[in-house]
Amino acid sequence: MNTGNCTGEGISDSGADADHEEKENPENSNSSSTESSVFKKDPPPVFQMPDGQSYLHVNRNGLIFGCATSSNISPCTVIELLSRIAKVFKDYCGTLSEEAIRKNFILLYELLDEMIDYGYPQLTRTETLKPFVYNEPIVVQAVPNTGKMINPKTASANAVHKPVIGGVNAKGKSVNKNQKNEIFVDILERLNVIFNNNGHVVNSTIDGCIQMKSYLAGNPELRLALNEDLVIKSAANNQPNQYGSVQLDDISFHDCVNLTEFENARTLSFFPPDGEFVVVSYRMTGDYRTPFRIFPTVEETGPRTLEVTLFLRAEMENTHFGANVVVEIPLPRCTTAATCNLISSSNVTNPAAEYIGSDKKVLWTMKKFPGGTEQTLKIKVTLDKACTSQMRREIGPVNMNFEIPMFNVSNLNVRYLRIAENMPGYSPYRWVRYVTQSYSYVCRV
Repeated sequence: MNTGNCTGEGISDSGADADHEEKENPENSNSSSTESSVFKKDPPPVFQMPDGQSYLHVNRNGLIFGCATSSNISPCTVIELLSRIAKVFKDYCGTLSEEAIRKNFILLYELLDEMIDYGYPQLTRTETLKPFVYNEPIVVQAVPNTGKMINPKTASANAVHKPVIGGVNAKGKSVNKNQKNEIFVDILERLNVIFNNNGHVVNSTIDGCIQMKSYLAGNPELRLALNEDLVIKSAANNQPNQYGSVQLDDISFHDCVNLTEFENARTLSFFPPDGEFVVVSYRMTGDYRTPFRIFPTVEETGPRTLEVTLFLRAEMENTHFGANVVVEIPLPRCTTAATCNLISSSNVTNPAAEYIGSDKKVLWTMKKFPGGTEQTLKIKVTLDKACTSQMRREIGPVNMNFEIPMFNVSNLNVRYLRIAENMPGYSPYRWVRYVTQSYSYVCRV
């Protein structure tokens, strides 16, 4: 099973490759032009080109980790391998960016040489690679997520971008010599929600995880306690559900976790491995309070004009807010013009709505959408022909992207995080962060 050569930015120009193939092979112009048009946007994670080669890739922090193979191998295996490579690179460099890869090329080449031999995966864990890697990382400044974050709570602390081994800066001076004992815990939740055109929830799931990165000297055993009333449906058998309890459909743990006390005390004990790792992954379905509700309406105001009204309501407490909110409203393909009218409350930061003619859609953005507030957008759409039911069906679905700092929908909480043994003079810094993100937040029109 030869997985080919993996590289940091292997197939970012796949569309150009398709165009090049079309020029070289005029006989296949129809098929090549079709493939070229498909790849004008982001290519799929797995695809095959006319040369018979299969290309697989993952995107991490705007960087493409790609692999090419002529063999018939399992795509899931290669995707997992590329994800592991990206994770190891981040652990050793501290941050994953173009500058970090350029300055640490020798280190990353050494890591690749240990991780893959002749296309066959070998060592893919940070801790197992440590004895075989001798180069030190050159620490670079972490690049902000997008530069648009409204609140520092949505971004991780700068210290979390330190490499797992001692490194040097660009001037060759050693860093992390007097490193603090710190541990970072992120409770991340991604929401998948579908609303109908009346604003009622049709389907909703939460994919969550507790992610950690440890910089503790001596690698002591840790104890992590979750909600005492936590209920796992897959293991609850026929036991009655407790009202108000946190009910998860299923849950999985990292293989370093000791579950001896989990059943009775909902406490996990483990020795944290090197680098960033996911302690717990969980999934929750059913009824829960969505942070935002979407109410769309479409009205024909003339033979060739429509008025689309979108009403948004933030249903979380006013102490929370949605950051970097983006709402996308697709319009009919025969749209010739669209004008937007915003009705926003005064405490919304930087609201703006714009019609993008090339994509036939309206983008509605808000830097900050506070809880307990309501926003309305009215779009007057002009068509190049008389409106039909088919054109109305081309409106939507409405897609919403957002991030909510220090907020989680499932109510899963970390009660405490402490060192298992009492170690005099050992007082590590603990950083806990809650982030809720939209993964697929869609409303039918």
